[in-house]
Amino acid sequence: MYEWIIENKELFKVFYALAVGLICAVIVLKTHRLFRLSHHQGIRYFRNAFLFYGVAFIIRYFLGAPLIYNLIGGEIFSLINFIFEYFLIMAGFFLFYSLLWKKIEGVKRNYPSSLFNLRIFPFYVMAGIIAVLDLLWNTREFMFFSQIIIFAFAGVISYVNYKKNGKRHRFLRFYFVAMVLSFLVWTSNAIAALYLNWNKAVLMGVYSSNLIIFLLFLYGVVKVTKNGKEKRKVGHN
Repeated sequence: MYEWIIENKELFKVFYALAVGLICAVIVLKTHRLFRLSHHQGIRYFRNAFLFYGVAFIIRYFLGAPLIYNLIGGEIFSLINFIFEYFLIMAGFFLFYSLLWKKIEGVKRNYPSSLFNLRIFPFYVMAGIIAVLDLLWNTREFMFFSQIIIFAFAGVISYVNYKKNGKRHRFLRFYFVAMVLSFLVWTSNAIAALYLNWNKAVLMGVYSSNLIIFLLFLYGVVKVTKNGKEKRKVGHN
């Protein structure tokens, strides 16, 4: 199986992107419904994160495929990588913001848009700066280290939230585990890219770890929405 994946690496990337894109689409749809029922602002930002993750992976692994590269040339391909990186960084910022929104916006604040408002605008700017720096220096170090820092803080915050409210909100446990795994995967991504020159064995491990994280988030979202439906049924009865 491993040898087949190595020999058909580009085909595997397409299936990988499709799997991640599908998982993200399901998470976005389910969390959107959950927000419409609960009006919890953090869910909106959580939803946005997976919208951006899904777009990022589709852009990178479809528009960035070798066949497309031969058709469009290196300069436009660099632009595709820039857009991929920008969406990926912004997705991380949205996940991070989903943990902090209440302290920044306040409980009573309700912005009409979770994608475009003054509180989110600085994150768009920071994501743009990081992506531009990587483009100018032809590297991904700025992206890697920014995401490692973000998920390190997100892991600490989600752990604090879990310790405070974990018994009442089971999803916080999955959130904490997912943040820690995200931190570890971004760290392994950085090591694989900067020091191992994307060793094939390490690369397959990174792909597998990414899928596990997305599946973990999906599991948590499905669990929460299922519990919500059961509570509503009990309430109606």
